[in-house]
Amino acid sequence: MKAVRISEFGPPESMKVMDVPVPSPGAGEVLVRVRAAGVGPWDAWVRSGNSAMQQTLPLTPGADISGVVEAIGSGVHSFQVGDEVFGATNPDFVGGYAEFAVANADMIALKPRSLDFLAAASVPVVAVTALQMVFEYGKLASSQSVLILGGAGNVGAYAVQLAKKANLMVAATCDRQDVDFVKSLGAETVIEREQPLAAFLKPVDAIIDTVGGDARDRAAAVLKRGGTLVSSASAVPKSISEHFGIKTVFFLVQVTTERLAVVGSMFDRGELDTNVGTVLPLGQAVRAHQMLAGAPHRRGKIVLQI
Repeated sequence: MKAVRISEFGPPESMKVMDVPVPSPGAGEVLVRVRAAGVGPWDAWVRSGNSAMQQTLPLTPGADISGVVEAIGSGVHSFQVGDEVFGATNPDFVGGYAEFAVANADMIALKPRSLDFLAAASVPVVAVTALQMVFEYGKLASSQSVLILGGAGNVGAYAVQLAKKANLMVAATCDRQDVDFVKSLGAETVIEREQPLAAFLKPVDAIIDTVGGDARDRAAAVLKRGGTLVSSASAVPKSISEHFGIKTVFFLVQVTTERLAVVGSMFDRGELDTNVGTVLPLGQAVRAHQMLAGAPHRRGKIVLQI
């Protein structure tokens, strides 16, 4: 089979398409014939050797996948050969940029009927991250207020939609060219990046941070005392929580069958929209990672079609 491989950590050009044996699923795993693989920042961290997970070379990058179950390992009873699935490969977030990938059975789910394979591959990590941020860590409920930093990003766009669906009062930040897009997702107040937040907002119950850095630290000033700042970008300095009297959370996403089923059912009910950006063939994975690093591309999730 064809797979993108890394023999040494480095820039996008360190990735090469190679012929490798088709893997076999072990206990608790399934073999997926991959139809599409999402491309995310975590893939670049793996490629460059900066992942929070320990990686062993050589490896195939890629976590987000969609495809068809080809074979089933022992102990797996929730899937059958021929099932159309989507999800993440494994806790190490590797193996997805290939014609076949082994996936942990508890990290995939049946593909939403309303999504094709390209759209489904764009969903797992970012949608589950947003789900965890808004509900599991932000613990937000109807009529509360939330500020989402980076509302036009792949995680932020889902956070806006989920918050709106939950009847929250939603504000978001984004670049000027993305204001109309973020409003279309359901944000009632959209603030251009670098504008003073306090001029547009009353104190909010929670902040969902997908950008980190100075933007996050400045935003803490509009969070109610005792409120929660949830970040998927980086750990929040202790000085910020102490100065503003707030709770802070930084976490690594946990993609599970149950969480995927929640977001999958929302797609099938028409409650969420995907945002597929540039689509490239597997052989152009290097170009996809150059886009992650800033090369021009369409807004939305980059996806490799396989």
